[in-house]
Amino acid sequence: MKKAPILIAAFILGSFAVGGVGLVAVTHELTDTKIAENQRAAMMAKLEAIVPEGRMSNDPLQDRIEVSDPSLLGAPVTEVYRVRDKDEPVALILKPVVPDGYAGPINLLVSVLHDGTLGGVRVISHHETPGLGDKIEERKDDWIIEQFNGRSLGEPPLELWQVKRDGGVFDQFTGATITPRSVVNAVKGTLLFVQQQGDALYTKPATGQADGNPAPAPVPAPIPAAAASGETSAQAQPEEASGLQAIQESAQGQGQEKARAEAEPRANAAVEAA
Repeated sequence: MKKAPILIAAFILGSFAVGGVGLVAVTHELTDTKIAENQRAAMMAKLEAIVPEGRMSNDPLQDRIEVSDPSLLGAPVTEVYRVRDKDEPVALILKPVVPDGYAGPINLLVSVLHDGTLGGVRVISHHETPGLGDKIEERKDDWIIEQFNGRSLGEPPLELWQVKRDGGVFDQFTGATITPRSVVNAVKGTLLFVQQQGDALYTKPATGQADGNPAPAPVPAPIPAAAASGETSAQAQPEEASGLQAIQESAQGQGQEKARAEAEPRANAAVEAA
């Protein structure tokens, strides 16, 4: 009688545990989905801000590739988002890294329109000094918009792609030259990379898409020994049956020998008793 309350309590605790785990799992799934949706929306907003309005008919987050040129793009692998208006190429948006920022790497978005001009530059993340180097953020200063929009490798000439302190045309910050100098160099490197690669960046298969290579041929299943030797299943069955019969006969013989072995001591004991 005492076991019943214990079982009931265990059942109740188990139910709460299962329900709690299920609730946590559902909450985690819903939260992850919401976070992913918010991140996607934020990235799309950044991309749309640096391409001509109304010229994006594809999904650049799906139409993307990966390229490698650490000397110009600052990282071993760089993502490139392609923007198209139907079938017409509009812009390439690259994510170069500024490796030599004052306080560490700076991650950028650089939009290069199809004619080679800059559609815009934005900062994704950085660790620059507040009040000085952090003016590269468009929400804190217009510097990154005013300095780059509409620029190209010909405007200004390549030798003038420097901050004014180094003899170029780009403004530096008061009390902070390293940060703008590094950003200018990174944007120039991105333009050089796009110029070198040309339209191949638009035609390369998107990341995750098939590249046209045929799929590997399936490995054939092993052929049964009977089939390999030319025997049919009907021919193999008598052999299987005869093998089973031999096993049964052997077992019967062993059983008879065991019975005789057990009976002999009893018979001898009876004789001795008589």
